[in-house]
Amino acid sequence: MLDKALQQALKPLMTRAARGLVRLGVGADAISLAGFAVGMGAATAIALQHDWVGLALLLISRLMDGLDGAVARATQPTDRGGFLDITLDFLFYASIPLAFAIAEPAQNALPAAVLLAAFIGTGSSFLAFAAVAEKRKLQSLAFPDKSFYFLGGLTEATETILAFTAMCLWPQWFPYIAYGFAVLCGITIAMRIVWGWQRFG
Repeated sequence: MLDKALQQALKPLMTRAARGLVRLGVGADAISLAGFAVGMGAATAIALQHDWVGLALLLISRLMDGLDGAVARATQPTDRGGFLDITLDFLFYASIPLAFAIAEPAQNALPAAVLLAAFIGTGSSFLAFAAVAEKRKLQSLAFPDKSFYFLGGLTEATETILAFTAMCLWPQWFPYIAYGFAVLCGITIAMRIVWGWQRFG
């Protein structure tokens, strides 16, 4: 829901940073892989209950996730890069609830499992819509720079990062944040099913 506005606000800064990285010979795929590694570091820190370290690494990882696309657009976007980016993103998003479950299994395992199930729903509806949209040669007007049809909803990347930030700041409230965000994911899943049903009828 907030992704488009945030991307527009950060676009000038990201574009300047991307140009600098291109001049240094840094490629988009390298940034994707490095960002994923930092994200796994965030999950490891959270699992070890170093939540502030985890939060810092998490935010750095997501900044790098924005930079890889900016670098790709400043050079030559590739299908391989788009595939790598979304695959690593989904793995990262799954790693954070899992990390909280490892940190406090008695308290967090069930809400983490519920949230991960909700993530499967948002991820599968997102990718299924994108696959059929590609088959029908549909273009996303909201996110024309993406490598495939980018379907929005209540729980996009920005909202997910805000939820993860709240979890790191107040880890004792993880179950309530996880359940609440899972409900929002459920609304997003329902919206996407309706959109797909109507659009592809």
